[in-house]
Amino acid sequence: MAISRCELVWRATTIQQVSAFDAAVVGAGPNGLAAAVELARSGRSVLVVEGAGRIGGGTRTEELTLPGLRHDVCSAIHPAGIASPFFNEIGLDVDWIHSPIPLAHPLPGNRTTALFRSPEETADQLGADRHRYLSLMRPFVDGMKDVLAGVLGPMTPSLAAKRAFARSAAVGSLPVSVLAKRFVTEESRALIAGLAAHSIAPFHRPATAAVGVMLGAIGHSHGWPMARSGSETIAKALVERLESLGGAVETGRWVQSVEELPGDIAMLDVMPPMALTLAGDRIEPSAARRLRRWRPGPGVFKIDWALDGPIPWADELSPRAATVHVGGTYAEVAAAERAVSRGDHPKRPFVLLAQQSLFDETRSPSGKHTAWGYCHVPRGSNVDMTEAIESQVERFAPGFKQQILQRSTRSSIEMEQHNPNYVGGDIGGGVFGLRKVLQLGRRRPYKLGDGVFLCSSATPPGAGVHGMCGYHAARAAVA
Repeated sequence: MAISRCELVWRATTIQQVSAFDAAVVGAGPNGLAAAVELARSGRSVLVVEGAGRIGGGTRTEELTLPGLRHDVCSAIHPAGIASPFFNEIGLDVDWIHSPIPLAHPLPGNRTTALFRSPEETADQLGADRHRYLSLMRPFVDGMKDVLAGVLGPMTPSLAAKRAFARSAAVGSLPVSVLAKRFVTEESRALIAGLAAHSIAPFHRPATAAVGVMLGAIGHSHGWPMARSGSETIAKALVERLESLGGAVETGRWVQSVEELPGDIAMLDVMPPMALTLAGDRIEPSAARRLRRWRPGPGVFKIDWALDGPIPWADELSPRAATVHVGGTYAEVAAAERAVSRGDHPKRPFVLLAQQSLFDETRSPSGKHTAWGYCHVPRGSNVDMTEAIESQVERFAPGFKQQILQRSTRSSIEMEQHNPNYVGGDIGGGVFGLRKVLQLGRRRPYKLGDGVFLCSSATPPGAGVHGMCGYHAARAAVA
């Protein structure tokens, strides 16, 4: 997919043309673009202004290591994308690639546990926990349409969606440390730990179980795919839809104030501190207080590798999975996340790893391979976690380090320098908690003041490449 012509639209746009827009969006990440598309679908003429030189936000793809090797700069695997009610409603043109197994989680002793598309196949590997796993997951998988409608769906969900959300909350509100006590095998507990660790929170925190259960259930119902040719194709598909509706995008201009923007709706795909800076006196006092209460979560340290061959996993399942959770047992993963929450850097971090080039030939046409990985670290960290991450991978894939041709790394501080929305290296839109979830279904989280709305991942339903924060904000603006 070529670079969209609307990325260059402002090279030829006149001041008179600018005045034709009656709504504007700051930020061309997936939420900002989703908000723009929904506003345009409602009949608005929409301009998106992006400070970076290219669209995408967390869905950019670049040659970070060797020429011809394409790496996802932030997000890489998209269970929320393929399950997104908004993306599915508009028929977003993305070619999703599924690996044979959505997720593998290697364990010491060359063992592994995995999330298969089939709940039964997943449960069959869990021994004494087979029935417990199916009892947990099967209701969510069978009712996934209503679950998604309640958790990610429209501002006023149906009665069935509300019931599904209530059932989800009964389990999801638990700390994953409590949920894990239901299971007795090391394989079950490790699988749950890896899923829940996507919350970027210690396991004693309420609602961490929700992240694990939802990601697992979506893996069964929809899979954990990647976008062919890179995550940027998601942003490009949204831009093409926006263009077809008469919208436009300007790149390379940092907005200093919403007063610079055309129209009577200003949609902000930014974190709350920047929203306060951009909107100033137009933010209502109650909204300003809410924004000031926002706090960023932990940061990440990210590595992209150029490899001379596939990762030499010691187990049989990890080579078949696009996503591999590298962290060992439940106790090890829990200890790593607990250390981060205390401001420490774990010696054995939990590593989220993606090996896209095994399943998408466009990522490394030279015949080499790419891999993508990150671990959680304290917010604002400048500690180099390269050795810790690579030693964790080597632990479960002996010979991995010998395959490395080149690497590109970013500390938490460098993540924020790359994208100001990653405050302190936080890629999750704020510290994890119940507040975002409990606000879902209300307009209040999105409206900041007269004509000013927040549409970033700091609003419900939170982090993930699903566009739903932007969709909800746009619906609140046109309601």
